[in-house]
Amino acid sequence: MWGYMRKLAIGTAVSGALALGVLAAPAAQAASPALTFAGVTVNKGKAIVVGTTAKVKVPVTYTLTRPADLTIDYKSNFAGVLIYRGSLKDQDNSIEPDAAPVCTTKATTSTTVTESCTETLVIDPWDSLYEAADAGTWKAAGFYGHLDQDLDDSDDEISLEYGYSMWGGLGTPKVQRAAKVTVNATPEPARAGKTLTVKGKLTRANWGSGTYTGYAGQKVTLQFKAKGTSTYKTLKTVTTGTGGALSTTTKATKSGAYRFVFAGTSTTAAKSAVGDYVEVK
Repeated sequence: MWGYMRKLAIGTAVSGALALGVLAAPAAQAASPALTFAGVTVNKGKAIVVGTTAKVKVPVTYTLTRPADLTIDYKSNFAGVLIYRGSLKDQDNSIEPDAAPVCTTKATTSTTVTESCTETLVIDPWDSLYEAADAGTWKAAGFYGHLDQDLDDSDDEISLEYGYSMWGGLGTPKVQRAAKVTVNATPEPARAGKTLTVKGKLTRANWGSGTYTGYAGQKVTLQFKAKGTSTYKTLKTVTTGTGGALSTTTKATKSGAYRFVFAGTSTTAAKSAVGDYVEVK
């Protein structure tokens, strides 16, 4: 959770303080400001699907109400929304925004300011996700941090004071592994009434190895779209075998495209293969 504060505190003096382990020392607790995060929406309410190489930009919107006399400058203090896995006090993983949110004032009173804010979480599978447990339900939390420093050592004294507060219970975004499905129907072309063999493979992102690996024991449907139509119809259900292998047979009745469709699970996103067209004579 300290990564964002460190990024905002970049500078030679602060870097030197970090190198000396100043931030590792306990700091006196200061009262948290009265901040309220509401209406938090992560990725427009959709699951966050992450593959093995591409960075995924995740939009986050929320409403922030702060004291009217509190200015958040995103230099010495900052606020935002992050997502995490585990408990609030003992996080197994967390992903924070890399830049300050864009906030627009919506309402004010004599004591408060309410802002509508938008920020972006960038999920890099190489840096942000490490293991199978990272696939599933995460949680959203609001945070506030501040950094006060006096690094002028001309008087043989420096000081570095920081504080950090978090508010949980703001949502349960889902992070899923990306999936891939292939299909190949043979022979091509086929004779009407003869047997077609349809093979393929279901794989999913493995963040530990940075590769796509087979997903065995999963239900996948074989679908067919006849030539001249726009709708696929389900023919049968097939279970993936070792290494995610798919293999089944069907009768060739008319020309059209075959595909395998994986409906997804709580940890792996749904995926459809690109249809393989077979001409029937």
